Amino acid sequence: MVTRGFSSGRKPPTDADARIPPGQYLEQGFPVLSAGPTPHVRAEEWSFTLKHGPRPIKKWNWTEFNALPLTRMTRDIHCVTAWTKFDTAWQGVLVDDILADAGIEPLSPFTLALSFDGYTTNVPTKDLTAGKAMVALLYEGKPITPDHGGPARLLVPHLYFWKSAKWLNGLQFTERDEPGFWELRGYHIYGDPWREQRYTGDP
Repeated sequence: MVTRGFSSGRKPPTDADARIPPGQYLEQGFPVLSAGPTPHVRAEEWSFTLKHGPRPIKKWNWTEFNALPLTRMTRDIHCVTAWTKFDTAWQGVLVDDILADAGIEPLSPFTLALSFDGYTTNVPTKDLTAGKAMVALLYEGKPITPDHGGPARLLVPHLYFWKSAKWLNGLQFTERDEPGFWELRGYHIYGDPWREQRYTGDP
């Protein structure tokens, strides 16, 4: 028997609740958010360059890049605008396999992601390696559409989604943590959704 007034009426937390970071809500769709106009890059025009500072290390065209080992990754993603989407299914090339094909180990503590439209975002190199990140080529088994960053985008699912740069065309090793497009405009330098690192000054 439960005495009136001693039942809170609150539902106990579920497994789904535990997967949603603080301040986020569950999104069933896939909102499209971009800093500017959507570039339409044809596969035959696409290339990807790995750099150490300004110096190119290796460059791949679309055919060469798609010949690298492909990995499937299903992860929850979290946007700084407060939505979370569960179980997004991607396929692409792990950053580890890109480095292996170039015959190098990580060359610096930090990396800058470079996009066709001039967008950049900074990510610690350790957050890109050890199976944590990929250059995604497919979403739910289909080519990524331009509005979601196709033909290729970075996927760093454990950080806020602005770190998963759309229309990716390169990664550049840097010696210091150089802020990218949104970081220069007040977004957090790291962007951990579980610590609510949305803006400069957040812990």
